[in-house]
Amino acid sequence: MKKSSVLCAALLCGFWATAQIQTPAPSPASELTQAVGLSEVSVTYSRPSMRGRTIFGDLVPFDRVWRTGANANTTISFSDSVQVDGKGLSAGTYALFTKPGPANWEVYFYTATDNSGMQEWDESKVAASVTVPVAQMPMPVETFTITIDDLTNDGAVLGLIWENTYVGVPFAVPTAEKAMASIERVMGGPSANDYFAAASYYHDSGQDLAKARTWIEKAAEQMPDAYWVWRRKSLILADAGDKAGAIAAAKASLAAAEKAGNQDYVKMNKDSLAEWGAK
Repeated sequence: MKKSSVLCAALLCGFWATAQIQTPAPSPASELTQAVGLSEVSVTYSRPSMRGRTIFGDLVPFDRVWRTGANANTTISFSDSVQVDGKGLSAGTYALFTKPGPANWEVYFYTATDNSGMQEWDESKVAASVTVPVAQMPMPVETFTITIDDLTNDGAVLGLIWENTYVGVPFAVPTAEKAMASIERVMGGPSANDYFAAASYYHDSGQDLAKARTWIEKAAEQMPDAYWVWRRKSLILADAGDKAGAIAAAKASLAAAEKAGNQDYVKMNKDSLAEWGAK
């Protein structure tokens, strides 16, 4: 055999030995990361589809623990300790298991994340469990979906959706504690933006209005042309019962917004001035 033939045969053998066929995964992997307040929540899971099958009560039996997805464990990670239905759950990563039922689901946060087949289910590794009601979807959802919705500063809802079923697991994050700790750290030598951010948080979350007023006044002193600062000052003063001060601050915000050409703030200030009976 000629050397060139031998070389070609060797190259072909090497090609077939290393070639890999690529096809789509039946249950594609997915990752979801969401900021909730000052915390981060991440979910990693695989997404099976219905493909004409009946899911709950058939493919996924009722009253049996389900790995809540396909392939490896579905996992959820919390950057901070959270509250799930009033139960404490430490920061970390958990496998998410469920026990579907016709009217309610049991949802388990499991400390071991490598037992997708559940061959060694250990009740002592259940860090928290909650019971949540089933809601019927108005239309079928083909592919299993996990969401983090209904976001607020203090929490959200972990949603599990498939076929015609939705279940939501509310959880709370420690935003107030983290925000106030951050404010206390910074307030030794804050910038105008720090004063504004601290005042805004205290105002929005119903904290000490006296502190919010002090901080917003400092921000306004340092940023006299910042219409958004004067707008916030007017709202804080109005909620503190100082209508005259609120009107004066709203007029300052209106003038600065007109100068800057920000029509949104122009309208908001005019609406507030009318509401407060400004002359």
